[in-house]
Amino acid sequence: MIENELPDRLLQWVVRSVNPHAAVVSIRQLHGGTSSTIHCISLQFNDKVTDYVLRQLDNEEWLQEEPDAAWHEAESLRWAAKTCLNTPQIVAYDISGSECGIPAVLMTLLEGSVDLNPQRMEPWLDGLAQTLVNIHAVEADRFSWNYFTYIDLDSLEIPAWSNAPEMWGAVFEIVRGPRPETKPCFIHRDYHPANVLWSGGAVSGVVDWVNACQGPAGIDIGHCRVDLAKLFGIEAADAFLSAYERYAGPAFRYDPYWDLLSVVDTLFGPPTVDEGWTAFGVTGLTDRLMEERLELYTASLLKRTEGK
Repeated sequence: MIENELPDRLLQWVVRSVNPHAAVVSIRQLHGGTSSTIHCISLQFNDKVTDYVLRQLDNEEWLQEEPDAAWHEAESLRWAAKTCLNTPQIVAYDISGSECGIPAVLMTLLEGSVDLNPQRMEPWLDGLAQTLVNIHAVEADRFSWNYFTYIDLDSLEIPAWSNAPEMWGAVFEIVRGPRPETKPCFIHRDYHPANVLWSGGAVSGVVDWVNACQGPAGIDIGHCRVDLAKLFGIEAADAFLSAYERYAGPAFRYDPYWDLLSVVDTLFGPPTVDEGWTAFGVTGLTDRLMEERLELYTASLLKRTEGK
């Protein structure tokens, strides 16, 4: 059953990319796409039905900043294949939209589903941490994309919604200061629980590699910890860090600088409940709670800097 119609030109490109003799069986839009539109397309050939994921890069602002975003994701998926994880396989991509009418990426669909309501928190956090360690084990010296902050550090202002302006002033001073020395590795750059799939109680794959690059491991850890702190509180964020340190061993040295930088990278506006979380069944969160949890978490990070 086809739930969402897509332009004929786009569907024809999908079919040609997989098998010119395949037939479209079904189309459904997937949850989680915030800067692009994502569909699952089922194709049938010789009695076999296979599912594929189509990303339409329809965010004009993003494309102005990164016109080669489709190529970036395609290369990221090829690099991600070097990990010991299940990651989508690139099938085809159209950088400019000249073939299918819009910049797009076509890839295989992974088994599993997002789990934001774990029955047991400890093994769930362990799975997230071990998976991230496996990503960071891949060297990225020859990968063409490099880490950068999403927000201009020089233009940071005390959040108008904050009840702790002095705290933010201290945070800004730290993140504008010297960065810890670290060896770049392959990072996902958008690693959080909604980009990790589960099946049978174990991680079955990692998706959404469009921002992957070479950079500090601490940025991936910090990005995930911010989300965990807002979803569940400081305890979950700290347990995830402890699990990561356990799996990474002495090769990893934690520095709260990257956590603080990850927090600052979210200050485009007041903290709100992520639409993707509610789409995946999370309830009971409010925007006010997000503000409170973010400030409590940030205060805990500042305490960590005092012990350095």
